[in-house]
Amino acid sequence: MKRVMVVGCSAYMNTGYGCPGEWRCLKAAALGEGKFDEPSAVIGFVKCECPGRNLVSNIGMSVKLSELKPDLVYLSSCLVNSKPGCPYISPDEMAKMIEGKFGVPVVLGTHDYH
Repeated sequence: MKRVMVVGCSAYMNTGYGCPGEWRCLKAAALGEGKFDEPSAVIGFVKCECPGRNLVSNIGMSVKLSELKPDLVYLSSCLVNSKPGCPYISPDEMAKMIEGKFGVPVVLGTHDYH
């Protein structure tokens, strides 16, 4: 079973607008649906807090404290598909930043639930 980390958009998650929280991401991971090609163990769920400067350090702290390195990092569907998009960083730029720092592939999106 793959170990994965999910990065959610705090602006969406904290307000419930467009994303009621992480349950859809967790469901997709558990069932191997959406962007997950098999059931996966979520070992970390990190929120990207505006303007995103602490994202890499938060991922690093999550890995350090859990003592588990993810096989993949998923940027949540709310983060990737938000309208309007993030004014600070694009999902592609975020993915490159995470991959560069941790050497872990990043997947854009988690699920197709509505």
